Amino acid sequence: MTDSKELQAREKQEVAAPAEHTKPGLLFTPAVDIFETESQITLLADMPGVASKNLNIDLRDDTLTLTGDIDPFEGPDEKDILIEYEVGKYFRQFTLSEVIDQEKIEANLSDGVLRLTLPKVEKAKPRKIAINAA
Repeated sequence: MTDSKELQAREKQEVAAPAEHTKPGLLFTPAVDIFETESQITLLADMPGVASKNLNIDLRDDTLTLTGDIDPFEGPDEKDILIEYEVGKYFRQFTLSEVIDQEKIEANLSDGVLRLTLPKVEKAKPRKIAINAA
């Protein structure tokens, strides 16, 4: 008998009271996973429905801001019957420390998942110190 885990879809979470929200419509917080190695931090953000042309990644004053718009799927001659997939805008911010080499950040969007690679600066990487015996 194999041990199985039940998978449950997590619904989009609407941002409670964003001060930056100046346009009408829904504003969602993308779910994020963050992984760390000795040389980099990897951030995965779920942003289904966002095309690369509608994605903006802004870095200023050590704050990384992710925004993405979801275009409606229905055409101009189509009438909504049932809508379970909400459209709107994604918004999430992260404060970066001095450990991140901000000049070398890379981004890739594939199948609704944004992958940000945040390399660490050389001085932040752990290293072994050689001991010289006299």
